[in-house]
Amino acid sequence: MAEDVESVTDGVEEADEADEQGREPDPSDSLRTFGAVVQALREHAGLSRAEFAELVRFSKHTVESVELGRRMPDEAFVDRGDSALGNTGALRRSAPFLSRAEAGLAVWFRRWARLEKVAVSLYTYECRLVPGLLQSEAYARAVFDNSIPLLTERQLETQLAARLKRQKMLHERPTVPFHFIVEEHVFRRRLGGAEVQRSMLDLVLELSAPRNVTLQVVPVEAEFHGCLDGSVRLLETPDGRRLGYSEGQQNGRLISEAKEVRLLHQRYDTLRSQALNPKESRGPLERLRGEL
Repeated sequence: MAEDVESVTDGVEEADEADEQGREPDPSDSLRTFGAVVQALREHAGLSRAEFAELVRFSKHTVESVELGRRMPDEAFVDRGDSALGNTGALRRSAPFLSRAEAGLAVWFRRWARLEKVAVSLYTYECRLVPGLLQSEAYARAVFDNSIPLLTERQLETQLAARLKRQKMLHERPTVPFHFIVEEHVFRRRLGGAEVQRSMLDLVLELSAPRNVTLQVVPVEAEFHGCLDGSVRLLETPDGRRLGYSEGQQNGRLISEAKEVRLLHQRYDTLRSQALNPKESRGPLERLRGEL
C-alpha cells in the first residue's frame, strides 16, 4: 500500500515537473481563448478536471495549464479532448490557429504588433519617447533600464531583442510608407546620457532618410497643436480597414470604431500641417547632434 502511495506521488511530481517545463513564459491571446473553450466544453459535459484528465490521458495539472492558456496543447491532447467533449470539431479546427506570444512585447501591444506586420501604411505621433521603430539599441536599453518595477537582466534583454526585431520592418518593407510626427523635446531629453542621445540622433537621421520613411518634428515654439490628447498610432490593413491604437500607463487600446478612427486621422492630419516639413525637420536634429 505504501508503495502504491509513493508511486502515485512520484507520478504527480513528474507531471508537475513536465507541466513546468512545457508552460508558456507569457501566454498569448489565442492560447487563453482556446483554454477558455476547453474549460467551457468540459463544464458543459459535466466533467471535473480530474475526470477529463483521465479521459485525455494527461495529468490534471496539464489540463489546468491548457485551460488557463499557460501551455500549448499537443496534437494528442487536442484529438482526445475533442473526442471526450462530443466530437464537435471545435478543438481540432481551432488548434491550427494557436500561436505563442511574442516574447518581450507587452500583452496589450501584441495585437497591434501583429497588425503592423501586414499594414500597408503606418502613422505614429509620439510626445513621450522616440518611437520604438526609431530607437537605437542604447536608447532602448535606457528606456527599459528606467522601467518600474525594475526588470531582471533576462527580461531587459528579451524586451530589447523584441524591439530591435520590430525595427527590421523599416528595411524589410521598403514600399510601405512609415510616417512619424515627434515632439522636438523628445529628442532633446538626454535619456541615458549624452552618448546615448548621440547614437539615437544618428540612427533617427539614418532611418528617416529612405523615401518610404517620413519624419516631421513639432518644434517647441509651435503655437498650435492638433494632438494635445496624447500619442496615437494609425494604420491601414491590406483590405482597406483603418485602425488606431492609443497607449497609457500599463494599458493599450485598439481602436476600430470608424467614427473614432476618423477623428484620430483628422487630428493627425492637422498636426501634420502644423509640424515642420520633412526637410525642415532634419535641421533641428542635425543641430542638436552637432551640440553633443
